Amino acid sequence: MSEAWSADKVNTNNAEDTVQTDVLIIGAGLAGLSTALALPKSLSVTVLSKSAIEVCSSHYAQGGIAASLDKNDRVADHIADTLVAGAGLCETDNTTNILSAGQQAVQWLCEQGVPFTLIPQQERQPYNNANPLATLQTSDLHLTKEGGHGCRRVAHADDATGRHIMEALTLKAQAASNITTLPYHEALSLLKNSANPNKQCQGALVFDHVHQRKLTFRSRSVVLASGGLGQLFKRASAPNVCVGDGVMMAWQAGCRLANLEFIQFHPTGLALDDSSFLISEALRGEGGRLYCPQTGKRFMLDIDKRAELAPRDIVARAIAEQINTNGLSYVHLDVSHLPAEFLQEHFPQIYQTLLELGIDITIDPIPVAPTAHYSCGGVVTSANGLTDVAGLYAAGEVAYTGLHGANRLASNSLLECVVVGRNIAADLPRYLEAIEKLEITLPHANLDKLIHDKWTAPTLKNSQRITLPSSTEYESYTNDNVNTNADTTGITAELKALMTSHMGITRDAKQLEQALLQIQQWQQQLNCYDSNQLSIYNKDNATILNELPYFQLARQLQLATLVIQSAYQRHESRGGHYRKDYPNLTSTPRTSVIEPLSKLKEGGIDWLIQPIIDDTEAGSVCTVANA
Repeated sequence: MSEAWSADKVNTNNAEDTVQTDVLIIGAGLAGLSTALALPKSLSVTVLSKSAIEVCSSHYAQGGIAASLDKNDRVADHIADTLVAGAGLCETDNTTNILSAGQQAVQWLCEQGVPFTLIPQQERQPYNNANPLATLQTSDLHLTKEGGHGCRRVAHADDATGRHIMEALTLKAQAASNITTLPYHEALSLLKNSANPNKQCQGALVFDHVHQRKLTFRSRSVVLASGGLGQLFKRASAPNVCVGDGVMMAWQAGCRLANLEFIQFHPTGLALDDSSFLISEALRGEGGRLYCPQTGKRFMLDIDKRAELAPRDIVARAIAEQINTNGLSYVHLDVSHLPAEFLQEHFPQIYQTLLELGIDITIDPIPVAPTAHYSCGGVVTSANGLTDVAGLYAAGEVAYTGLHGANRLASNSLLECVVVGRNIAADLPRYLEAIEKLEITLPHANLDKLIHDKWTAPTLKNSQRITLPSSTEYESYTNDNVNTNADTTGITAELKALMTSHMGITRDAKQLEQALLQIQQWQQQLNCYDSNQLSIYNKDNATILNELPYFQLARQLQLATLVIQSAYQRHESRGGHYRKDYPNLTSTPRTSVIEPLSKLKEGGIDWLIQPIIDDTEAGSVCTVANA
């Protein structure tokens, strides 16, 4: 999609730098574009991308999209596999809602022109030769198998499913007269009257990197589809835009956050220099085997009866143990026993990429190691995408619907993006219509409370509140000016290394305490406290551009504190969260919840959150209140 095409469609009032749109979508990945394309054509839709359109996690997804498509598969089986992988923390109703819509979601992608890999011609249904894509049926798609799935149910487009999906949807968005897509537009904060808890979300403050100017986007509703927080870690599959800023914007606007401690590590990232390239789980689904390079042993056989096809958290921990025990940098994933023609046909991108790096997967083992891959937690959201704030929807990795629980089942994420995105598109017109009726029938009334009553906030079962400190417990740093002498690049790199070493696949209290205290020191160096987000609202374009790196780093440090604090207060090992000092499960699985910043401030909490660490004789113990 050309930048010129997108920019030409913006209706901007240059005098006030304000853009009016019916629906503002923050994020141009699969969740954002699925929502945009499914909305009524009568609505003007603006989609923001922080970088180039293709720079999103969806674009780099390899394996595919999971759904019950085979005639011998059942939705109930897909749900059961998801619940097992989620280790007791899936929200069952939302999981059922989302997975039950799997076949319709994949069929919709077929209708958008996604070139899925098909079964052999002789096995397919007859087509309308004039327009084969229009009649493509999900029963004709080739399905592969990935870890945790009891059968083949992953539809794919070779081994570059995300790229093919995003290219097809981008073309559709480009052709839609009601959709404007703006690359290099970074959302800084959501627009909402923080003094009124019933106030609906009405847009966002945005920095236009193309023209280096601040823009105010006014909209009737906002869809948050900004991706995850993988770039808090040193080795991550996510692109560099995925720093969790959407999570923080929603938290500041009045949304709860849930299960931030559950960071999924993909077991098989390419362990070559600083590569972020993933080796698709589908290779293991087709028979790939993991070996210790030192001993030559196929170690997964002793770990789990499912061997290499165990859920990701189990495989990632097993690989990490082999690496640590044997003093290695990687283990080997071997597919050389599979036919060379099959590998070249089914995994063309992986084959060619590694061949250019000197690895022929038909004869050579692949060096792999776990890499930060997916955040199972996020902004508390219903299966229809509604958050705690009226007018604010969320979908994709930024959201917590409860589908993934403590560990995401492979290829469920793309399905969640499409299903929840389409659910939002179905619900959003209802919300706008309700507002319009109130405005017509009660033109002079204060409608905030009435509008809020038209909004159904998501509910959570069996939750535990993460305790955060009040301002009376620690000294507040109230310097309104950031320390522009702080080394933001250096601190960012050190933060990634710290999160990788202390908040990685395995954790313990001592590591988490050290990480919290180190982050506190960086916050103090930055002098980043300001109750109005560094007063970035009222600054001119040049000042915002100058202070943006400090604003971004301050927000990352704050998010890292919330993630670590959540891990510190979960005294068990479950799914993607493994505590060496608490290796067992608790009797009752509970979703960890962080209350909105606005509610916490009522109790005296500050923007600069200091760590809660209780040094007692019995060890490091934190009180966790049940919500």
